[in-house]
Amino acid sequence: MNDKPRILIVDDDPINIQLLMKALQGTYDIFTATNGCDAVSQVNDTSPDLLILDVMMPDLSGFDVCRLIKAEATYADIPILFLTAKDAIEAEITGLKVGGIDYLTKPVNLDLLKLRVRNHIELKRRSDLVKEQRDQLEAALARIKQLEGIIPICSYCKKIRDDKSDWHQLERYISDHSEAVFSHGICPDCLKNQLKIIEDMSHK
Repeated sequence: MNDKPRILIVDDDPINIQLLMKALQGTYDIFTATNGCDAVSQVNDTSPDLLILDVMMPDLSGFDVCRLIKAEATYADIPILFLTAKDAIEAEITGLKVGGIDYLTKPVNLDLLKLRVRNHIELKRRSDLVKEQRDQLEAALARIKQLEGIIPICSYCKKIRDDKSDWHQLERYISDHSEAVFSHGICPDCLKNQLKIIEDMSHK
């Protein structure tokens, strides 16, 4: 099973794309887009772990692409690293304001780029792990809460009444409201009683 992190490189210059692919291939699965519209489509198709995003593109700017991605709850947590020739401080501030996690200017030092990419991928992996554990905990708590509160139970047959006023066997109710699985046996007291009944019947 291929579990390499996925990176989407977005740049309207094929030479820049080839340069970045050569630097990152082998460690990551690389996907590419040459314009903003294609980038948004590729995000939907590949769910990348990181975007390396150019700013100046002919249709949608990198800032616009970032805004569109961050507006979608499904993809809002994808880290976006801007890589652009725009080296003005105002552009960097804009990139971080719209949701970018990092901002590098061209020509970029490839060793620095690889370190930044590695660190952001690792932070994304840890964030995803925490989120997965939180979801599992919430699911477990939800299952526990299903059996909280006052549960009407018959004093004689021990059947339980649900919220629709239907009565169910105890084990059926618990199985429907939890992940418990029952196996049947006989306790010592019941075994003694059953043996006594059999013995009494044999004397008749």
